[in-house]
Amino acid sequence: MGSHGRSMADFCLIGDNASMSGTPALSPSELMRAEKRSAAGGSVVAAVVITGLKVVVGVTTGSLGILSEAAHSGLDLIAALLTFFSVGVSDKPADADHQYGHGKIENFSAFVETGLLLLTCAWIIYEAAVRLFFRRIEIEPSIAAFAVMIFSMGVDWWRSRALGRIATKYDSQALEADALHFSTDIWSAGVVVIGLLLVLIGRTYHVDWLRDSDPLAALFVAGVVISVSWRLARRTVDALLDAAPPGVRSQIYDAVSHVDGVLEVDRVRIRRAGNRYFADLAVGLNRTVTFQRSGQLTEAVTDAVHAILPNADVTVASLPRAQHSENIFDRIRAVATRRNLNVHDISVQDIEGQLHVEQHVELDERMSLKQAHDQVTELEADMRRDLPEITDILTHIESEPATIERPEAVVSNTELVHRLKAVASQFPEVMDVHDFIIKRVRGRLYISCHCTLSDELSLARVHEIQTELEIRFKLDAPELFRVLIHPEPITDNRR
Repeated sequence: MGSHGRSMADFCLIGDNASMSGTPALSPSELMRAEKRSAAGGSVVAAVVITGLKVVVGVTTGSLGILSEAAHSGLDLIAALLTFFSVGVSDKPADADHQYGHGKIENFSAFVETGLLLLTCAWIIYEAAVRLFFRRIEIEPSIAAFAVMIFSMGVDWWRSRALGRIATKYDSQALEADALHFSTDIWSAGVVVIGLLLVLIGRTYHVDWLRDSDPLAALFVAGVVISVSWRLARRTVDALLDAAPPGVRSQIYDAVSHVDGVLEVDRVRIRRAGNRYFADLAVGLNRTVTFQRSGQLTEAVTDAVHAILPNADVTVASLPRAQHSENIFDRIRAVATRRNLNVHDISVQDIEGQLHVEQHVELDERMSLKQAHDQVTELEADMRRDLPEITDILTHIESEPATIERPEAVVSNTELVHRLKAVASQFPEVMDVHDFIIKRVRGRLYISCHCTLSDELSLARVHEIQTELEIRFKLDAPELFRVLIHPEPITDNRR
């Protein structure tokens, strides 16, 4: 019973001493199990002592109030044993047969306790009715009866506080049920003491109607137990039927709806097993987002749920959704993304009311032309089905590198660089070209450079200048196979 009252600091000290003596310190999960089992074990010992004393005194005095309390304590003993074993099982990790863990055993334990309490109430009410209307039993209030009841009130106060502290610390429904029982036991035992006092007063002053105080006190005890049982029954049945905690679903719905990038919250489901919550959500995301971005948004949604249920196990399913603001370019990309293809350089022309689309798509360079053409044909069919306003589609197939290239050499050609700088000087918007790198790859010349432009130029105009410059470079130097120009703002060169 002494270990029952240990604080977290006591257990931490034990862990530190164990480490210093060469024994590994308890992990947080092991510490939780140890504290919960210690609290439940102390409750079992106390219940054995209290039940035994009440039975002895109730039989010797004939007090229905004390006997009803003894029956109540006896069922509390059974409940305490159930709690002791359930907290030992509930904290076991998930396994192949119990993939959501073993936490439901605590909820089931609390449910069984409710049934036992209701059986107690039925017996108390029956016996009280018999004594009030059919068979009068003389009560012998004694000092032992008062001493046992007051002693039991002190023990119940101690163990309800100890159990309540651990239940709150680890959110244990089974321990909380025990703590609730023992806190009401204090009041019910007090009522029995008052009943015994009234019987003693009635006998001393010859007030006959006070002789019924004991069964009336027992009925009051039954009423208290029924009240406690009803509240506990509602909570345990809700947990066993996976009812969502009141108000939590709407809080999660509101929090996730405000995550930037989430278009809609399609589903929020919450269930509880022991002290663990499981949240299952389905959220709508822009259908054009990348897989990586979808993962980032899933993490953000999980963080939003954890802000409300810190230790919840969260599962998020992302659903592709079309935005109302999508233009035809977004819709074309969405169809390609659905096939895990990237399209670029999309051009849409309106020719006499008919839309013509031109686009570039990159495919694995190891594919044959037939395989690539089949993929593109299927892509174009999907686009025509999703975008019936399109009349014609022309797709330029490009090879996407599948291997890392190893340049044969980095070439130094000052004369070529001067020629290309002279070409760039003919473009009034180009302020400077620099950092030329010339490489020979598979017998072909690759060249790259940086091009400084005005900060205010639109991206469309920057692309036009890049394209024109690449064409002019290849015209002036036909030996170039690939030209890559990196644009940068003038402010970047002033740092």
